[in-house]
Amino acid sequence: MEYLKMCLIVCPLIFLGSFVDSVAGGGGIITLPAYLLAGLPAHTAAGTNKLVATCGSVTASLKYFRTGNVMVRIALISALGSLLGGMAGSRLALFIPEETLELIMVIALPVVALFLTFKRDFGMDHKPRKLSKTMETGTAFAIGLVIGCYDGLIGPGTGTFLILCFCGILGLDLLISGGCAKVSNLASNVASAVVYLFNGKAMYSLLLPAAICSVAGGYFGSKFAIKGGSRRIRKVMFLVLGLLFAKMIYDYFF
Repeated sequence: MEYLKMCLIVCPLIFLGSFVDSVAGGGGIITLPAYLLAGLPAHTAAGTNKLVATCGSVTASLKYFRTGNVMVRIALISALGSLLGGMAGSRLALFIPEETLELIMVIALPVVALFLTFKRDFGMDHKPRKLSKTMETGTAFAIGLVIGCYDGLIGPGTGTFLILCFCGILGLDLLISGGCAKVSNLASNVASAVVYLFNGKAMYSLLLPAAICSVAGGYFGSKFAIKGGSRRIRKVMFLVLGLLFAKMIYDYFF
């Protein structure tokens, strides 16, 4: 009976979080609290979340690949950086106070939201920056490394920040950026999932039903994003940024 109750709490929220994450990133602000709400200890919740999120990320990445909405070279180079960054971020988390990181986020999120509000054409058109291949490759790797490190340090909003970087720095449109972000975020998810798996920090009985919901959410979310293009992604990004800001304000002050 207790297990059924946990599934009823977790599964709908995992579907919703995976759906949102495959559109604009930031699904972790929905999925991680779902496990905590179901009564899992913090480390077990984080481990289960990463393992399940990997399933949804694989599904969404494949969907973007099949529809041609991924710049493969940029995505893979960024994924390599993200893999290394995720590992480094986990180590840095031991030395940097969480309160300091959350204060940075509280300041940064409204700035990003204001930027998107006033720059309404951001990510609407595909206008790649005129960079050499070497410069473009280095930039993609740096994006993955830095945001992957953030994923290891904090986590929520990783996909959203990847999309913003691919748009703002490399000049990709929101849809292509979403595809590249999913591949890059998949790498950091895998890195974290392996660490948690080997340390036994996961509730294995929840993995199958939660993974099914994550895969379904990833499939329908990526389909929703691809069908609606940049405009739909932009709208969901505002929602994610708002939720992230509210969460960081709450965590920092309460």
